Amino acid sequence: MAEGLRERKKRQTRQHISDVATGLFMARGFEAVTIAEIAEAAEVSVNTVYNYFPAKEDLFVDREDEVVDRPSRLVRDRAPGQSAARALMDQLRQDIRERHAYVGLSEGYDRFRQVIVESPTLMARLFAIQGKAVHQLGVTLREEAAADPGDPRPEFIAHQLVGLQNAVLRSIIRGLAEGGGVDAVAEDALRNVDVMESLLSDTVLNYAAKNTP
Repeated sequence: MAEGLRERKKRQTRQHISDVATGLFMARGFEAVTIAEIAEAAEVSVNTVYNYFPAKEDLFVDREDEVVDRPSRLVRDRAPGQSAARALMDQLRQDIRERHAYVGLSEGYDRFRQVIVESPTLMARLFAIQGKAVHQLGVTLREEAAADPGDPRPEFIAHQLVGLQNAVLRSIIRGLAEGGGVDAVAEDALRNVDVMESLLSDTVLNYAAKNTP
């Protein structure tokens, strides 16, 4: 029980520091805020901040592991008979229809996006996260398709599928930045998913279809 309480306190402290940091970043921008200011606002020491977040950008992308694993998780959890590509595209369409934060259509996301694009540090981290997602998806596809170690298809398909999602996300960001309404941008994004799906080969579309029971 004592160990459980300690772990809960650690999680609460970590979340508190992250919430405080996010508030400062939203108000002033990522580059303008220092670790010392975050520590003071959160009423902890600078060392405590670094104990939970080794790099400053970790405070902004504190859900990185979830984002990196999400494509792989969707593939692992796909329905019987469903391919990896169908699982990811179906979820992408659902995220767009639901105006989810994953696709940048949720309320308040504009400021979050602005903070990212104004920071070279965060942009570099974003590209690194995308690279990790591709790598992890490639590993998952290889496992799910029982592909040979030397088969290049899992990695190449992972690049295509994550690239498709990123292209749609960029179209959403561009549409919103140009003043488009959320509903109109979402409809354009759904059409873009259809176009991109039409450009995928049958090999990609049907890769790693899950066996039916």
